[in-house]
Amino acid sequence: MRATSHRPGDAGDFAFTPETMAEAEKVMARYPEGRKASATIALLDLAQRQNGGWLPGEAIEYVANLLALAPIRVHEVASFYSMFNLKPVGRHFIQVCRTTPCWLCGSDDITRACLDTLGIGLGETTEDGLFTVVEVECLGACANAPMVQINDDYYEDLTPERMAEMIADLEAGKPVPSGSQTGRPGSCPAGGPTTLLEQSGNNRGQAVESEGSD
Repeated sequence: MRATSHRPGDAGDFAFTPETMAEAEKVMARYPEGRKASATIALLDLAQRQNGGWLPGEAIEYVANLLALAPIRVHEVASFYSMFNLKPVGRHFIQVCRTTPCWLCGSDDITRACLDTLGIGLGETTEDGLFTVVEVECLGACANAPMVQINDDYYEDLTPERMAEMIADLEAGKPVPSGSQTGRPGSCPAGGPTTLLEQSGNNRGQAVESEGSD
């Protein structure tokens, strides 16, 4: 797949849909008058989701107007946090964690598998608009390294081969199960649990409930 370039700002006029506005109003209602700026990150997230995963300037300034803030204040937030994209991204936005635990477990190989499979460079989007690949800092799943985040989901315990398979399935429109790709439950050791071997989740819940009823 070849990469394609995008020009930020070509999304035209921006406004929340009625559905998104309803969600925005719920968020803003959490904060008293004079403190609406606290809703900035949540509203930018709503705007980005509505706009296909990125924030054009119009969307940022729309949020600023909605919160009665100077536009520069909202531009500062959008440009500071890596969760916000200021240019278009693919439908499947692949973020490869490259912090120490993932790096030690082979994140460089995961990145290379993504780029070689898709025929693009870091930060680029495939010509069909399906995939963008970037590297990010710690995503917080260190025990199950190496891992990637694709849109809102985590994919853990990866190998280069499994990463290439996942990309092929996503390209074909097939579902890819999130979580550990080796079937590891939670963050237990790779070889299986070593403690609490006789205690099931249900038994634990019953014990807690019993203790609380005394």
